Amino acid sequence: MRLRILLVNPWICDFAAYNLWARPLGLLKVAEFLSSFDAELMLIDCTDSFKARQYGTGRFRSEPIEKPDLLKGIPRLYKRYGISDEEFQEQVWAAQPVDIVLITSVMSYWYPGVQSVIERLRAMLGDVPVILGGIYPTLYPEHAARHSGADFIFKGPINAGLTFALSTFGFKLKRKRAPLHYYELDLYRSYPFAPLLTSTGCPFHCSYCASHLLYDHYSRRPPTEVLHEVRALYALGVRDYAFYDDALLIDAACHIKPVLRLIIGEGLNVRFHTPNGLHARYVDEELAWLLRKSNFITLRLSLETVNSERQKSTGGKVASVDIKHAVMQLKKQGFTKKELGAYLMYGLPGQYLEEVREGVAFLKSLGIRINLTEFSPLRGTGCWDDLVEQGIIDDDLDPLLTNNTVFSALHAGYDPGAIAALKLDVQRYNAS
Repeated sequence: MRLRILLVNPWICDFAAYNLWARPLGLLKVAEFLSSFDAELMLIDCTDSFKARQYGTGRFRSEPIEKPDLLKGIPRLYKRYGISDEEFQEQVWAAQPVDIVLITSVMSYWYPGVQSVIERLRAMLGDVPVILGGIYPTLYPEHAARHSGADFIFKGPINAGLTFALSTFGFKLKRKRAPLHYYELDLYRSYPFAPLLTSTGCPFHCSYCASHLLYDHYSRRPPTEVLHEVRALYALGVRDYAFYDDALLIDAACHIKPVLRLIIGEGLNVRFHTPNGLHARYVDEELAWLLRKSNFITLRLSLETVNSERQKSTGGKVASVDIKHAVMQLKKQGFTKKELGAYLMYGLPGQYLEEVREGVAFLKSLGIRINLTEFSPLRGTGCWDDLVEQGIIDDDLDPLLTNNTVFSALHAGYDPGAIAALKLDVQRYNAS
């Protein structure tokens, strides 16, 4: 009999969540990898429950759940986002018989969703083995091994190690064909948007980012391969595409520029979005024109801070002058505050609120949207090591306490009223 593999994307458990072009691309890449073997694949996406709004984004269905003990003191409602318990159980019953389960995870502090899924699978499937992969077990393998309930912790990106993981449970995979793209598989369900990943990793090692921990090197796909994917998804009805790259604009002349020229040449009626911040220093006149011509609707630049010393100490990927130059080039091509914004971080180690205010004033002077983001420490990064060295956190800090909402409230040292007033000011500015 063919091996039957169930792939599961767990619920989100958090104080807030909104679907900004989020799909479990890592899990879909697992499906691609496994598609070359003699196995039957099934997928349950616990977050597949939202009402599409502008450009395919939307609000997840949610329900209040009990807070974990560590979060009892946070005066906010804690929720589970995604499908109902009943829907999950129905989909598990429909997938049976199941030989093995592969579960992904994204934010480390969402691990209660992983626990909930595994608990329910145990109750329904008995001793069917469970493999857990994704960002959470890669950054916190010991914690995942102790608390997730999974039988095997898979660290890092998908590779031949996955076949070894399966073999530890006695499953020998037989290769039967070249792998298929995830959107060619029977488990694929068409969405109003699709993720695009044209590269993995990042050549920068910013002290607040874990990209270099998740991928051991930076690599790019051929532009023609990216075009093929856009064409195929377009034929399935997709019109909105979100780039998931951490370093989309690096070496633009050899990568993103050829990609965009090919897409423009197709004459497709599509829209592109960059929920991940872009490296502003690589935006020149030609790239700005290509971004406009290919119909980028959502552009977000990475600023993080206007403090020049902090810009250097956190990785040196951008300076304020780079942001100014990029905004000038993009505005010359017709981009406005409606499409163009920048991420500004608050709560970085040692960052005073006045520095954040200066960043807000700087972005206002450029006339672009301001995306305030709360700092959340990632284990293994430079910022994490600094916080441990300073005695602010322990290296074994529970991932729940790295939640951006929680960590900022506990450790940023800002007056709650002052940060609330700043957020309101930014909100009003963005709406004007």
